[in-house]
Amino acid sequence: MPEGDTVWRTARILHRALAGEPLVRSDLRVPQLATADLTGRRVTEVVPRGKHLLTRVEGGLTLHSHLGMDGAWRIYDPGERWHGGPQHQIRAVLANAAHSAVGYRLPALDLLRTADESTVVGHLGPDLLAPGWSRDDQEEAVRRLLADPARSVGEAVLDQRNLAGVGNVYKSELCFMLRLSPWLPVAELPSAERLVALARKLLDVNKARSARITTADQRLDHRLWVYGRAGRPCRRCGTPVRAADQGPAGQERPTYWCPRCQPGPEPSPVH
Repeated sequence: MPEGDTVWRTARILHRALAGEPLVRSDLRVPQLATADLTGRRVTEVVPRGKHLLTRVEGGLTLHSHLGMDGAWRIYDPGERWHGGPQHQIRAVLANAAHSAVGYRLPALDLLRTADESTVVGHLGPDLLAPGWSRDDQEEAVRRLLADPARSVGEAVLDQRNLAGVGNVYKSELCFMLRLSPWLPVAELPSAERLVALARKLLDVNKARSARITTADQRLDHRLWVYGRAGRPCRRCGTPVRAADQGPAGQERPTYWCPRCQPGPEPSPVH
């Protein structure tokens, strides 16, 4: 599931494959970009912004993409068979003489002026993986989290307008590690500062590896505390992990928690 760490890693891979070379192929397979052609332009850089990817090219243009729930960019060598999905799932192809970058199942793809990037990412909160993360970023993330005191912690940390990069996996893992019920109102958070700091730490330590680990145990079935473990014993206390949907109607996401290690408000029903 793409989250901030996955997007950071994808940006690095795309940058290494494309930056500094002119494009010999540009194929953007969405109706609004059907006539757009970036062939001949050099890719200057690929940078992440929360869960968004910004591929900047010569001439002051940026190709913006978002991975959504199951989108992916894959890199192929010349002559290599593309295997990221069926042809009808391809939304973008960018190729230079050495590599082809193929975007599969991208729910968002926009071509805009680099100067106008704020129109697609300006709403985001502080980026947890920003290289220049500062005390001001920390304070702004905390301010945004606490701006709606009645909102649940789980919903607040998942809202990219508060802090950019946390997805559904880290939402559940963060709450467990801090012993917080995901349904606790943010007004009752013992320390929003600690939550933001831990979120940044988890994303940072996982950004360069493909296996997402929050437990410090690299064994395949031991990497996460509660996410995806409904009905299985809590790694701390043995109580069965619970799961329930959380979020506004139409945007519900599964949330996992241990009722003993994370006392507090609970939804109804749970499973």
